[in-house]
Amino acid sequence: MASTHREQRADFYEGIPDFWHDLFGMEYALLDIKKEPMAMIEAVRDASEKAYHVFVKTAGLLRELGDESLLELGFPEESLPYIRTKSILQECIVGRFDFVAGEDGRLKLLEFNSDTPTFIKELYHVNGRVCEHFSLDDPNAGLEERLGLELRRALLASWRSLGRDGSPKIVFSSHSDHEEDYLTTRYLQSLADVPSEFVSLDQLQVRTGREAGLYTPSGERIDVLYRPTYPIEHLVDDVDPDTGEKSGLDLIKLVMDGKLAILNPPSAFLMQSKGVQALIWGLHESRSDFFTGEEHEWISAFFLPTYLDPDVFEESGATYVQKPAFGREGDTVKIIEASGRVVLQDPKETYKETLPVYQKYIELPRHDIRTDSGVVEASLMVGSFVINGTAGAVGYRAGNAITDNESYFLPIGIGEEQKGE
Repeated sequence: MASTHREQRADFYEGIPDFWHDLFGMEYALLDIKKEPMAMIEAVRDASEKAYHVFVKTAGLLRELGDESLLELGFPEESLPYIRTKSILQECIVGRFDFVAGEDGRLKLLEFNSDTPTFIKELYHVNGRVCEHFSLDDPNAGLEERLGLELRRALLASWRSLGRDGSPKIVFSSHSDHEEDYLTTRYLQSLADVPSEFVSLDQLQVRTGREAGLYTPSGERIDVLYRPTYPIEHLVDDVDPDTGEKSGLDLIKLVMDGKLAILNPPSAFLMQSKGVQALIWGLHESRSDFFTGEEHEWISAFFLPTYLDPDVFEESGATYVQKPAFGREGDTVKIIEASGRVVLQDPKETYKETLPVYQKYIELPRHDIRTDSGVVEASLMVGSFVINGTAGAVGYRAGNAITDNESYFLPIGIGEEQKGE
């Protein structure tokens, strides 16, 4: 019989197959839960759908912008023809918003992970198991089936966009040596429940010329590729280690030439740059008639002031956050006072060559969490999924003031949090 919390957590999570309750040798999934009233969950979902509407409307404008304007928003030059491609009706199949839920109940959007969001199995599957353990209702109950349905619809739409006969060759792909990416991809593959194959990214074969296409190691041509965890901004730099060819750009050309369909679609990457948030805020601040009065109200309610330079914050004396237009897990993020003094920064600088954007600083709420080492105070960030435009699963990441890849997964259950809990 498990006695310590560490042993209880290990016993519990070992009962959930194919899940990474520890990551990089460190505790990740907490055997703890935060209670929230259903009204809070509904507020997050409402904010998510309204924010998504704003992003999708802006995506139409982005396709009309010239190359110079897109480069100013941080998009890699090699990606410009790709991101203007509208392959299927859906703009984004699986996306995740990151919100701050202030003590006043107001929600503010930090960023939109529209291209390759993670945190999926945690919220769609594992959260419910933890709720059962604590005898609480799961706010995400029933959403796993809907996610599977939307995946099937997107795969079918992608296949139809190619205009081919017969049956599609569908491949799910990720780095097979990265536990979280691999198991997330296999989870989505199982939810989609369609005839498909998993092929590691390094095993995919790009062919040019008369046989142009993407192929499996056995020589089958792939029709639809779902790469749920491999970002386009990395793909454009990919080089074949044997030939030196720019295999990533060759793959993108296959998509543009209608020889391959890819998910998330190109339009999802179009919304990934945090520079887009600066564009949205700029249009809002100038009261542009591009947005309706109601849309301006949504932006005012849920978006944070975001710019391509820090002048506004320095002049007003406000603390702000510098973050890369394309960045993940808090990497290369800094919290800076108006004087220029760096208050806090992530030690990693993977994205220091990426265009920076500057966003108003908002403090993450604090909450006591139970870890293997005892009770500690952590900062909370709300992750909220949108699945083809409809709000989906909601959950917490708990960690440092800058949410990084050492943050915990804190499950969420329906209920009222009592003081002293």
